[in-house]
Amino acid sequence: MSFTRTLRAVGGAVTAGVLLFAAAPTALADQNRDDQWPLKAFDAQSVWKQSTGKGVTVAVIDDPVNGDHPDLKGSVLPGKSFVDGGRGDQKGMRDHGTGMASLIAGHGHGPGSSDGVMGLAPDAKILPVAVPADGEDASGSSVGSWVRYAVDQGASVINMSINPYYIGEDDKSALAYALQKNVLVVVGAGNDGQSKLSELASTPGVVSVGAVDKTGKVWSKSNSGSQLMLSAPGVEITSASATAGQYRLADGTSDATAYVSATAALLRSKFPDLTAGQIANRLVKSAGLPPGEKGLKLPDPHYGYGFVQPLKALTADIPAGSKNGPLKTPKTDPATGTSGANAAGASGNGKEQGDQGSGLGMGAIVGIAVGVLVVAGIIVIVIVRQKKNGRHGPPPGGFGGPGGAGLPPQPSGPYQQQGAYQQPGPYHQQPGGSAGFPPPAPPTQPPGQ
Repeated sequence: MSFTRTLRAVGGAVTAGVLLFAAAPTALADQNRDDQWPLKAFDAQSVWKQSTGKGVTVAVIDDPVNGDHPDLKGSVLPGKSFVDGGRGDQKGMRDHGTGMASLIAGHGHGPGSSDGVMGLAPDAKILPVAVPADGEDASGSSVGSWVRYAVDQGASVINMSINPYYIGEDDKSALAYALQKNVLVVVGAGNDGQSKLSELASTPGVVSVGAVDKTGKVWSKSNSGSQLMLSAPGVEITSASATAGQYRLADGTSDATAYVSATAALLRSKFPDLTAGQIANRLVKSAGLPPGEKGLKLPDPHYGYGFVQPLKALTADIPAGSKNGPLKTPKTDPATGTSGANAAGASGNGKEQGDQGSGLGMGAIVGIAVGVLVVAGIIVIVIVRQKKNGRHGPPPGGFGGPGGAGLPPQPSGPYQQQGAYQQPGPYHQQPGGSAGFPPPAPPTQPPGQ
């Protein structure tokens, strides 16, 4: 059964370019780094003075990640393959997973690590979670199982540059589990050019991401919708290929998602005490808009709260805010099974689940009265029998009978949307507040290498 498809668009001419990159001499290999325009737009050298993602694990739920690629070697954990049950750090037939991992935690190679692809969080670790793609058997595998595995293996950020065809209640429960365990889940909006996000990106509790180009303009194929939270570079993005020494150039919300996940890793490293929702809060409150769009009402269906600005997110004076920040949060606690109605009642908001009144209807009153009479009759009968038989205490198993009557687990309820935030500006704060994305010199000595 075909289960997922990746969120990346690659043109035929670009695919042919992969071979040119692989066969090129060292001088052209350096071109791969020069082509990483997001690093220049983000002012990565300044970003790395604040954080490199050290100590943070990012799960990449995608194709297998080639841990032997020179730009990733030493940064990829074994992980797991939900395709064949083996490890997730093996070279596969597809490039997508390796590409996403390289944008997050690539460290380049060669003298001074100046060649190849550099990730935005070069000291982060990648947990590869290889999942079925188009044409592969997905039996016994689901979004829920992938997410739970990533959470239980210690990931604090989960990158999902994929578009599953179906999201069930167990999958939604797993995403709620991730949030309850303080794990930030970042998801691509989709590449269909529709005014509707992918089903996964529409699921409450995730950070949904659209794509923009180097001018900050929204990519024409980036899906839009009211649930969109952020946007990031996703046009003409150079990343590593699954084959060691090869590289790709492509467009897609996949790449944008990877850059948001990398920024989240930077933040989780610098601010380890912040919750997943508070990390999302810093992402949202530091996001920017291109000069011609600064009057938009946010969240905008195409930009969300704006495009990610890593340097500003790391350095701006932003209050931590509430635990869940801008994330929509579940009304059901996945750890305790407490229903939304009970949670609302405890906080004094008893009408959060619709038309719940403050009093009881006539039918309920009659039912309670009848129940009281029945219980009273049972008690009288028990007392009479006890006197006749000389026994004391309730019937075996208590008044509820052997085993008692249990309540079934309550299903996950809807989520509450927190307040909106607006913070315009370029990809990074520039001296003097000038607009645009001037290209600083590409990094030659990445941190931690």
